[in-house]
Amino acid sequence: MNAEQRQYLEACRERYVSDLCNDIMPFWLKNGLDRVHGGVYTCLDRDGTLMDRTKSVWFQGRFGFVAAYAYNNVRKDAGWLEASRSCIDFMERHCFDTDGHMFFTVTEDGRGVQKRRYVFSECFAIMAMAEYSLASGDRSYAQKALDLFKRTREMLSRPGFLPPKTTQKGYSHSITMMFFNVVAVLKKVIDDPSLDEQLNTSLDLIENKLIIPEYRTILESVDENGKLIDTIAGRTINPGHCIETSWFLMDTAHLFNDAAHVRKLALQIFDWDFEWGWDKEFGGVINFKDCRNFPPQDYSQDMKFWWPQCETVIASLYAYKITGNDRYLEIHKAANEWAFEHFADREYGEWYGYLHRDGSVAQPAKGNIFKGPFHVPRMMIKAGILCDEILKQ
Repeated sequence: MNAEQRQYLEACRERYVSDLCNDIMPFWLKNGLDRVHGGVYTCLDRDGTLMDRTKSVWFQGRFGFVAAYAYNNVRKDAGWLEASRSCIDFMERHCFDTDGHMFFTVTEDGRGVQKRRYVFSECFAIMAMAEYSLASGDRSYAQKALDLFKRTREMLSRPGFLPPKTTQKGYSHSITMMFFNVVAVLKKVIDDPSLDEQLNTSLDLIENKLIIPEYRTILESVDENGKLIDTIAGRTINPGHCIETSWFLMDTAHLFNDAAHVRKLALQIFDWDFEWGWDKEFGGVINFKDCRNFPPQDYSQDMKFWWPQCETVIASLYAYKITGNDRYLEIHKAANEWAFEHFADREYGEWYGYLHRDGSVAQPAKGNIFKGPFHVPRMMIKAGILCDEILKQ
């Protein structure tokens, strides 16, 4: 690392910490935290005005995790720890249905509105409880997190519990990748054979089912034999998901017997899917591609959403840390600078979520049921940690 690179990383680290502490966290604590019923609202307009009091259950877990993660890795801010506990308490009181499956949305006071055929609410609840256990020192939350992890795996294995999305049997990328991150967070506070079992299962599915070497990518879904489903939906590449998977693998590689193999796989996924996703004309990572280069079906296929940019910032830094290859630092510079230039709202705070392909704002809201205080603050925390680790190498 030369002096210019060191200076660049030091400036990045300072920016991540400053923006997190002076912009992102204050925006959500002021405008999103519900100090009456507990938990967090996420449907906020550009200036933080509340647009809808419906609460995303995902984000009770997501902000519960982020607030504790910031407390553990940035500064011991009591308000952050209180916010984490508020979200966890709200989930425990209100967000589990009688069948044990969590809601997707609830009213502001916790009455169920909608359930979906996913277990992502459970995944983020697990992460929140585990990270809060580390922050607070309360081991009971580590046990709660592990118990919920086991129940979630049991739900997924129970025939008919979650209605099938289609009649086509196969494997899904999203929940497979999610478990890498869930296990990584859990293993910081508790261990159990089921965690290693899940890591190995997810790795096997990624490597031997969901990766299609012919197309140099991970597909969002494949058939039960790990083969391409040659339909518009089956050919979908989500570059952001693939790049996120790459850094989840880098983050968990040390937990596998052959860490070098896992890191090599992670780097290959990042190389492939950065090539698929990076917009060489306008910059930024686009939403969807078709692995056979047909036009994607999704209306937002060439838009720039906030979260793939965040995953690219993290993954490129991680790749540079692992390899020392300057190419990855150059990718980080391009992704980082494009994201901050186009998404950060310096007038009202926080980041926009939805841009047109050319980087112009498609709509200015700071949150909804799907966007809130997760990808942006997680990126700033994790990228700051990585900058520190690289600078100390």
